[in-house]
Amino acid sequence: MSDAASVKAASIKLNKELKELTKGSNESFSVGLVDEDNLFEWNVTMFGSPDSYYEGGMFKAIMKFPKTYPFEPPSLRFTSKMWHPNVYDDGRVCISILHRPEHDESGYEDIAERWSPAQTVETILMSVIAMLNSPNDESPANVDAAKMWRDDKKAYRKKVQRCVEQSMEDW
Repeated sequence: MSDAASVKAASIKLNKELKELTKGSNESFSVGLVDEDNLFEWNVTMFGSPDSYYEGGMFKAIMKFPKTYPFEPPSLRFTSKMWHPNVYDDGRVCISILHRPEHDESGYEDIAERWSPAQTVETILMSVIAMLNSPNDESPANVDAAKMWRDDKKAYRKKVQRCVEQSMEDW
């Protein structure tokens, strides 16, 4: 597929997904464009799940799509302060479905767990919300958060609560 055809196909898919996600109501997240002239960069707000450490939080993120979407995965980076084993200090999310479908040299991830063009923005965001509720501390992006999650849940909860409070102040 030529570059122009690839960009056109990605634009059509993204436009369709955006329309579907903005016409319905979703209690877990909301999406919109950062700039009305750019379908390849979205504002995302994820709402902390009830009965989770993140309950009450409204966490902002940016999702960037490659021109080859859906054949290549987007990236997702929280712009709200986030304390989580699978979120790097700079807010980048580390989750299998956002990793390119290549052989994992470390042998940790099965290729079937990685990106597939069958994924959608909705499945990605629901997976990230599930990840927030159930961290993977065996392959952490934030080693300190993973250690705290394993060894001191009370301190972990307190640190997350500060992020929740800050997310509401930033709103």
